[in-house]
Amino acid sequence: MASEESDEEYEAYKLQKNTAYNEQTLSVVVLGASGDLAKKKTYPALYDLFSHGYLPKTCVNIVGYARSASTDAAFRDKIKAFLPADDPDMVTRFLSICCYFQGQYGSEESFSQLNTFLLEKESVVCSANGVNRLFYFAIPPNVFIPSARAIDAACRSTGGWNRIVVEKPFGHDLESALQMSSELTSLWDEDDIYRIDHYLGKEIVQNLIVFRFGNMFLEPLMNNRYVQSIKITFKENFGTQGRGGYFDNYGIIRDIMQNHLMQVLTLVAMEAPVKVAGDGYANLVRDAKVNVLKSMSVISADDVVVGQYVANDKGDEGYLDDPTVPRGSKTPTFAQAHLKIHTPRWDGVPFIMKAGKALDERKAEIRIQFKEVPGSHFMFAGQHAHRNELVMRLQPDQSVYFKVNVKEPGLFSKMVQSELDLSYNQRYKEVYAPDAYTRLLLDTLRGSQATFVRSDELEGSWRIFDPLLKELEARGDTPEPYVYGSRGPASADIMAEELGVKRNEEYEYKVSK
Repeated sequence: MASEESDEEYEAYKLQKNTAYNEQTLSVVVLGASGDLAKKKTYPALYDLFSHGYLPKTCVNIVGYARSASTDAAFRDKIKAFLPADDPDMVTRFLSICCYFQGQYGSEESFSQLNTFLLEKESVVCSANGVNRLFYFAIPPNVFIPSARAIDAACRSTGGWNRIVVEKPFGHDLESALQMSSELTSLWDEDDIYRIDHYLGKEIVQNLIVFRFGNMFLEPLMNNRYVQSIKITFKENFGTQGRGGYFDNYGIIRDIMQNHLMQVLTLVAMEAPVKVAGDGYANLVRDAKVNVLKSMSVISADDVVVGQYVANDKGDEGYLDDPTVPRGSKTPTFAQAHLKIHTPRWDGVPFIMKAGKALDERKAEIRIQFKEVPGSHFMFAGQHAHRNELVMRLQPDQSVYFKVNVKEPGLFSKMVQSELDLSYNQRYKEVYAPDAYTRLLLDTLRGSQATFVRSDELEGSWRIFDPLLKELEARGDTPEPYVYGSRGPASADIMAEELGVKRNEEYEYKVSK
């Protein structure tokens, strides 16, 4: 009976969260609408929501806001090129709610004019239940605060909620991140600020909490008694591709590790929140993540390997060959760091974070390696029992697999390593699996902040990485070269071995098709 009541309670909660904003008027303003992020990610995500019934059917406006001049028709044509072509009628209906407004970022006058424009639009489709406004910042960080201030002064809805979605980078270092947070929260309540990190919208990342705390067998193993190491990896098999000038301002540590991978790490390492669904759960999840950050040491340069890719013999250019990269740049395109969490659960377990460009493959994954099976060499007459590993692959080919030792079929008791495999493209082939931006935009409309970065999370992450970045910049060491298309600097593999990580060279995971 209790289980049935719980299910009914959850279904009622889910229905309420799914439909509340759908009964009100909604205006979505995409700042930076002429840029690549808006065209490639924001508008396709909004279309996905629209086509699946997650936007109000009649009471919705989507306004592209940018500095360049454009007509509605010309702007719609640009958006259309990035939308799916399988349902032309749906695309036409979506484009009919999209329009364009030219204005300056940070200009109170421009946003006052936008407010008048929105009021006129909203009066035509207005719902008596309220008028909500969502402002998506697909703009450079130097105009975040001026735009937030101008919207606060001249473009808020007076009949519903107002929310802003802010893209990374959230600062360049701890000082700038604290300043940005302070200025933003002086204008907007934390509950109305949605700092988006698209890794938190990935299916496997969203599955982490359920997988960890919803399976009886796993949680007792997730500690320093059984786990040898945890490795969180991000690999790209291409270089900067002419965008080196932008990348050089940040480097791989700021661009990937301090935000995306740190968010994943906190979800892997956190203690169980009081609840992960229902009213008020968002801050309970984020509290648990912040506690992980508070228990971590700052990173020293001695705990890091940094590298920079060089040309290979196949015609792929090195980082410094990119004409947009400053001559002699020492910005790392690869980094591997050893992080330490000083809690009873994880003390002594190395967390290894690895990220790089121009490597041997494209992959993002979490790899939990367990300790050796005691006495296995004697028990199995000299055969070696390879370490078990739990691997959660974020991209490509989403999957969760557990590497186990089994007997090879046949007449002899030969031990081999295989896997228990959950491949999403096979098991959930017919299930709707939206893009990360679609999920996160829907969470914004629902008012669910669990998958967004809170200000103290941001501060905690920068506290760990900021001293490292300052130390690396002060030392001015030349990053270790590695060949385009390789595994990365040789020192990274040596570091991993010294931290107790072992690779089974004979094993190869084959993606289920």
